[in-house]
Amino acid sequence: MELMNFVLNLVVPPAGMIILAFAWPSLAFLTACDWVLHTIYSEKMEGKVVIITGASSGIGEQIAYQYAKRRANLVLVARREERLRSIRDKARSMGARNVSIMAADVVKEEECKRFIDDTISQYGQLDHLVNNTGFGHSFLFEEAGDTSGFAHMMDINFWGSVYPTFFALPHLRRRNGRVVVNASVEGWLPMPRMSLYSAAKAAVINFYETLRVEVGDAVGITIATPGWIESELTRGRFMTEEGEVHVTPFPVAYTEECARIIVSGACRGQRYVRFPMWYNVFFLYKVFAPEVLEWTYRLLFLSHFGKKQPPLTKIMDISGGKKLLVYPTSVVQQHQQQQSLSPRHQKSERSPA
Repeated sequence: MELMNFVLNLVVPPAGMIILAFAWPSLAFLTACDWVLHTIYSEKMEGKVVIITGASSGIGEQIAYQYAKRRANLVLVARREERLRSIRDKARSMGARNVSIMAADVVKEEECKRFIDDTISQYGQLDHLVNNTGFGHSFLFEEAGDTSGFAHMMDINFWGSVYPTFFALPHLRRRNGRVVVNASVEGWLPMPRMSLYSAAKAAVINFYETLRVEVGDAVGITIATPGWIESELTRGRFMTEEGEVHVTPFPVAYTEECARIIVSGACRGQRYVRFPMWYNVFFLYKVFAPEVLEWTYRLLFLSHFGKKQPPLTKIMDISGGKKLLVYPTSVVQQHQQQQSLSPRHQKSERSPA
């Protein structure tokens, strides 16, 4: 075995580079032809059925409006049913043929099966499944305090996409449908203070990359990896019990434009949708100069956050139906209970979409 690995180490790298050098021009030409073809003959969504999870806010809400403009039948899924009602009315006014709302928690397998089955019972088909739920955080791993929220982070960001996909695949196969998953740029460009979130999104991307091979042409898969989208956090501040904490503002993109590009890319059959495009340059650094990225992260993130931040006791909305959670979890839960007793906060929306 050692001899075989020694030989493969000598042969495979140069042989692989030679094959790539000859294959690349043809592959680039075929990819360009495929892009032109799908741009001209984009999928028509009128009358088709689309399920969107995490549709109660952020990117999920805007994705619903983009499909509404294409006159699709929408099934909007989130935990906040009251929020979905206003989105349903707006989607109808924007052109959606029919809009159904279903309250469900995507981390619960039985609820995922239920809203898929209910969709098929109502419409008899499923053409697009948009997995959009997510749950973000902003803390150094050593600041977590305890591990009580780690599993929930994976549940929301990974199983929250896998469960609906599992139950939807047989129906998508019959329609030659498509899965659209809203991952994150952190899935391939992990950043400090997002260790668990980045790991979960990397798992999502790898899961769908594998699934793409398994299902072949029967079901299309579009993986969206948006970067920083407009939110309170990315505008440079968030609130703690001790007061307002200012952070370095990041260049951000608008949620509506991000949703438009995701839906447009899905209808054109794109394998990947990256937004904003300028993030792509960092992929080269990740492959060829990872040390530069590491030094930059330390300079921009860790030096600025050198002092340990006070515990955040408020779960905040950020774009795409995601939430910002800074541990310790017990403090967060205690604060939520206290806030729920206050009339001023009884109508607040704190649960993940």
